[in-house]
Amino acid sequence: MTDAVNEIAKAPAAAKPRFDWLGEIRGLAFMLLAVLAFHSIVAKPFYIPSASMLPNLWVGDRLVVSKYPYGWNWSSASFHLLPRGGWRIWPRDPDYGDIVIVVPRGSDADYIKRVVARPGDRIAVVAGQIVLNGQKVPQAVEPPAIIPLGAIISPEDPDPCTSASYFGMLARQPSGAMACEMPILRETMPNGATYLVADTHNGEADNQPEITVPADHVFLMGDNRGNSADSRFALVERGLGGPVPISDIGGRAEFTTFSLEPGAGWNPLHWWGVLRKHRAGRSLRPALDPAACLGKACGLSRFSQTDRKQTLGGMRDEQ
Repeated sequence: MTDAVNEIAKAPAAAKPRFDWLGEIRGLAFMLLAVLAFHSIVAKPFYIPSASMLPNLWVGDRLVVSKYPYGWNWSSASFHLLPRGGWRIWPRDPDYGDIVIVVPRGSDADYIKRVVARPGDRIAVVAGQIVLNGQKVPQAVEPPAIIPLGAIISPEDPDPCTSASYFGMLARQPSGAMACEMPILRETMPNGATYLVADTHNGEADNQPEITVPADHVFLMGDNRGNSADSRFALVERGLGGPVPISDIGGRAEFTTFSLEPGAGWNPLHWWGVLRKHRAGRSLRPALDPAACLGKACGLSRFSQTDRKQTLGGMRDEQ
């Protein structure tokens, strides 16, 4: 019995399994490539950093951008890994009213703006109103939008609603909180796409001479017309420098996922107290007014049947 115990004690201990570092690194690399491919081909998240799309998008909104509606190009790739170029795979042109992500020439930044003119269109701006192919784009007065200051504040605008472009709009609400009461117009494009824009002041970009949008280009403007660097401004003014190539458009904004007040930080455990619950799940596709659809533009829209059933009465929920 003692000899048997001694033999067991002398037996070499079983070798511990070695950690497969190469396998772990390979698995992590495949996972990162899969995420990168999904973000480049299907959809990716996006964060609103500025007030240029008020009243429809607030600073702190998170949203989903789909990558396939207009085909794929160099700007589709996440982190702009591909060199800039004019090529497009399975190309389709954006519709009037689409909200798109664009990368300005000479920059790696992503801008978010709305399509207001398509290839071949003639566009001018007269006293803040778009003139498209010789016809004024209808604008109807809507009730003012009450915008919380946290939806405007950004590094570029640390004291929201106090600059000259928001003159007289800062007001105390019945709750005691300060907010920005912004004049609002409803703009309706020739394809029936209708959405709200902020008309805060008469600025230098409110009058633009007529130009013709080149082939494979679109003209983009922010919804906060007095506070948006877009196709009306030169590149040196941090604008888009006129019409932009569709190959510089990386996707279309679809819907908001959630929204956070300023100062939320990166720790999700702190988000619940600063979550804007009413901002989640908001569609970013413009509503469609069938009665306003004009001529050939009616055939341009690719709205779903659900969008077509949306009535003007339901559009009031946008604010």
